[in-house]
Amino acid sequence: MHVEQMIAAHPNVSGKLHPQLARCVEACLDCAQTCSACADACLGEAMVADLVQCIRLNLDCADVCLATGLVSGRRSGGDLPVIQAQLAACRLACARCAEECEAHAARHVHCQVCAEVCRACEAACDAALRDLPKAGAQPH
Repeated sequence: MHVEQMIAAHPNVSGKLHPQLARCVEACLDCAQTCSACADACLGEAMVADLVQCIRLNLDCADVCLATGLVSGRRSGGDLPVIQAQLAACRLACARCAEECEAHAARHVHCQVCAEVCRACEAACDAALRDLPKAGAQPH
């Protein structure tokens, strides 16, 4: 991905990049794709009725991760409280999805992969939240 390059090249950033936030954007976009693919794979399973909650959490997580990646990657007129709230929501969605996928991981490789990617995104959101500037400062 080219997230770091794009953020660093933004005129409002002037080369001052918050690498944890850039890594989080990449993790969010990766997680959105993975969760979407896992939901689709769950729909292809013979016992799809047993995976309804997994599919729901996959789709919720995919949507939250996509929104988080897009909002967090914007550098013009950043709104730190919104970014922080979005990262916290993403961390929660990833934790919930990972927990559900972990319950199915022994039977479905796609759930195992999804759980791992969700846990990585959850950790990336935590790291970005810790690394963000304090209120009133502009995140880059």
